[in-house]
Amino acid sequence: MLTPEAKAELTAVVGNGYFRDDTETRVSYSYDATPLYQAMPDGVVYPADTAEVQAILRIAHRDGIPIVGRGSGSNLAADTVPQAGGIVMVMTRLNQILEIDPDNLTITVQPGVFTQTIHDAVEAKGLFYPPDPSSMKISTIGGNIAEGSGGLRGLKYGTTRDYVLGLEAVLANGEVIRTGGKLYKDVAGYDLNRLLVGSEGTLALITEATLKLIPLPETRRAMVAHFKDLDTAARTVSEIIAARIIPCTLEFMDQGTIQVVEDYANIGLPKDMAAILLIEQDGPASVVDQDIEKIHEICRHTGAAHVEVAQTPEEGAKVMAARRNALAALARLRPTLILEDATVPRSQIAPMVREINHIADKHHLKICTFGHAGDGNLHPTFLTDARDKEEISRIEAAFDDIFDAAIRLGGTITGEHGVGMAKAPFLEWKVGKSGMDVLRGIKQAFDPKGILNPGKIFTDQPRPQKERT
Repeated sequence: MLTPEAKAELTAVVGNGYFRDDTETRVSYSYDATPLYQAMPDGVVYPADTAEVQAILRIAHRDGIPIVGRGSGSNLAADTVPQAGGIVMVMTRLNQILEIDPDNLTITVQPGVFTQTIHDAVEAKGLFYPPDPSSMKISTIGGNIAEGSGGLRGLKYGTTRDYVLGLEAVLANGEVIRTGGKLYKDVAGYDLNRLLVGSEGTLALITEATLKLIPLPETRRAMVAHFKDLDTAARTVSEIIAARIIPCTLEFMDQGTIQVVEDYANIGLPKDMAAILLIEQDGPASVVDQDIEKIHEICRHTGAAHVEVAQTPEEGAKVMAARRNALAALARLRPTLILEDATVPRSQIAPMVREINHIADKHHLKICTFGHAGDGNLHPTFLTDARDKEEISRIEAAFDDIFDAAIRLGGTITGEHGVGMAKAPFLEWKVGKSGMDVLRGIKQAFDPKGILNPGKIFTDQPRPQKERT
């Protein structure tokens, strides 16, 4: 609980109106985009700059008050749910683009800038920031960095972590560290940039980021390929990569997802197909045309039932909108939608989808699967109702089976959503006991009092791992 003295100090730091502890505000920040998780904070604070973040953390560190950093709350791992109470620190007032530097191909931003705003600002100058999480219209860059967000263009361009050159961050005790800079080479000590990216607010709170940019691709084209069976679709993915073609987007939808998206968007998707691949390439026009033609030939050779190449940018945008609309379409079917992100080597996509379908049948559940076929990141999506406790228990059992299958096939429990609360019981399955000891040691070094986002990544109740015969 916050003492009256601490509340008065916090108000003095941020000004009247920027510390709130009324019930309505506390409820508003008691949950995020992750279903099934909710906990009330004791207060919510909205700092305006790094100095205010420092002052807030000094108060929290002195009094042992939990601090949960938050942007838009669009994460899917319950990372911004204040399960230990304390203060939710909302970073959306730190929302300025500080500099676009075309000479060094960088942009420096505060954490509350929307990801889409960064895209628009740099593309207006002929530059490109590739990471494109599906929530980019509402997600903040600070949240993207904290979660290590991915996106549809991850196969060709990498993910958020590949574009973070420098950070300003505030430690639990209020001290500021600065890592990296406008540098493409820097091996001075441990790579603190990479350590903080994806640390989910458990090590420090990011207050500024310098990001790498590249030239804006000259053109972009899209296509869609239909398949009567999963294995042919998966083999086509492997054949495209083996041909030394790296599309900027290579997405997969199973039949259940196709049917729902078509009912929602009415854009002509083939509801009778087992799978489709949505493919996009960018770059110089001559290279893009050549790659699209090669991909078309590969799809026909591997046995695609139908291949359609977009003839205009508008048609291409329509093709890719089918994938970006998948989550919204699925969300219409049941009151609760739980989106997972198990990841396997791309050669294991078809076996993993078959495993998911078997698990759905085993537990009598509706699971639709889509995702990033090019990098093996699949999104099995559960359609349910949080009020149906019996069905939720079956979903939890299905989680165990899905994560076990992903690891058995050489994969991981999360490719881009993060661990948070949702995956914490399974983390030891992936990293092992010794790995958990190392992670806890890092956490202790950064945050000895354990005030930064407590209850995330680590848990006192790990899930027992399945025995393998």
